[in-house]
Amino acid sequence: MTDIRREILGTRLGEIEVAIAGEGPAVLALHGGMGGYDQSLILARATFAAPARIVAVSRPGYLGTPLADARTPDAQADLYAAALDTLGIARAHVVAVSAGGPSALAFARRHPARCAGVVLVSCCTGRLEIPPEVRKRMPMMTWFARIPGFAWLLRRRAAKDPARAARRSIPDPEMAARTLADPESGPLFRALLSGTFERLRERLPGTLNDMAVFARQSDIAGAEIAAPLLIVHGDADRIVAFAHASRLAGEAPNAALMRIAGGEHVCLFTHMRAIRDRVAAFAG
Repeated sequence: MTDIRREILGTRLGEIEVAIAGEGPAVLALHGGMGGYDQSLILARATFAAPARIVAVSRPGYLGTPLADARTPDAQADLYAAALDTLGIARAHVVAVSAGGPSALAFARRHPARCAGVVLVSCCTGRLEIPPEVRKRMPMMTWFARIPGFAWLLRRRAAKDPARAARRSIPDPEMAARTLADPESGPLFRALLSGTFERLRERLPGTLNDMAVFARQSDIAGAEIAAPLLIVHGDADRIVAFAHASRLAGEAPNAALMRIAGGEHVCLFTHMRAIRDRVAAFAG
C-alpha cells in the first residue's frame, strides 16, 4: 500500500484530515489515543489483509483535524459521515482501536445505512478510568512536546531500540521479541511505537479531550447498534478492561466476540494473523 493520498477535506460540517489508500470495498479506519491518520492506516493494514479502499482519519483534535465543535463521539460520527459524502462513498466498514471505539459505535447508531459493519479492537465502550500510569505520563508528554527537538529524539530512540519501546505495551519479553521479529506485524508495530512522537504536540488536544469525555460517558447501549459487530479484545488488557468488550457483546443483537487469551492492549499486533483471519470472515 504505497500509493497514499493525504488531504484536508472540506465537508459540510468542517475540515477533517484523511489519508486514502488502496482499491476495493471502503474501510473507515479510526485510531486511538496519541494517534492520527498515520496510525489509522497502520490499524487498517493490520486488520484488513484483503484489498480495500482505506479512508484513514485523523479524529478531531489530532494532527490536521481541528477539535472545534466535534468533541463528542456523536459529533465525530457525523463528521465521518460528512467526509464519506465528500468522497462519494455511500457505505463502509468501520474499524476502530481503543479510543476510536465510541465514535465508531456512534457512527453505526446514527448512520446505519452507511455502516456495513464495525470491527472494534481493544476498544473503550463506556466510562473509562484512565490507568494512573497513563494519566501520569500526559503532563510529561505535554512538557516533551514543548521542547524543540525533544520529541524527535524520543522518536529516534524508539526506532533505534524498539524492544525497549515495546516493554510498556508487551511485558512478556518472548512475546515482544516474537512480535517485533514477525515480517508482517513487526514493521507495523515498530511504526506505531516510533510514530507517536512525530508531531507529538498535534496529537495531544484530541488525546486530552478523549480522556475527559470518556471519564464521564455512560456505557454505550449495545441494543442500539444494529450493524454487524466484531469485538476483538484481550482478556489481560490493562488499559481498557475486557469487561468493555464482554458487556457490549452481550447486549448488541448482531455482535460476535473474539477473546484473545492473555492478550494485552496491543493484541492486534501480538495476534495479528488470527485477528486478520477473523476479520476477513466477518467482512467477506
